[in-house]
Amino acid sequence: MRVIARKYTDSNPMGNGKALAMFTLPYRTLIHQKRWATNGLYAVIADNVDRLPADEQLLIRRLLDHIQVVDEIFRHNLEARSHGYRAPRSTELPSLEPLAISARGTADWYADYADALSPDEVDEALAFSFANGKPARMTRGEVLLHVAMHAAGHRGQAALLLQKNGIVPWPDRITDFLNASDAATKAEAT
Repeated sequence: MRVIARKYTDSNPMGNGKALAMFTLPYRTLIHQKRWATNGLYAVIADNVDRLPADEQLLIRRLLDHIQVVDEIFRHNLEARSHGYRAPRSTELPSLEPLAISARGTADWYADYADALSPDEVDEALAFSFANGKPARMTRGEVLLHVAMHAAGHRGQAALLLQKNGIVPWPDRITDFLNASDAATKAEAT
């Protein structure tokens, strides 16, 4: 599993230096942690899916699909595009491998998006509709917080199903991510 190190100030694509990096750091950290935790969860599930009862395999796939669809809905909202979903889940539940591929791609998109987000854009309000058609309004920063927190809750549900079956889940706390990032940065330096 590749860990993304926290190199925000010097590699900032906006070129605004430390002030920009500090203002947007919480959003970027949460989104990078979300990617790391999601990829880790998929790896644990892929390695242990056969140890889960069929009904719990289905439950985990439903949770992962729900996370992915919500991430895609809000990605479309950030891009000011219609998402086309009528519910926060796929019409046909995908198998685990296509879900993992989609989740990796979406997580990479969010990480790139958060890295490029300027302080002015963080508070920019977006008008959109939820999957049920209800109109909504959130800032770009609130959308990033939402997708990070939404996924964290459902990853916790999946982790409980894994633990219930004697499987150690991916350690997805923010402190685990920060420690892994620091260790990766030190390893790169040597």
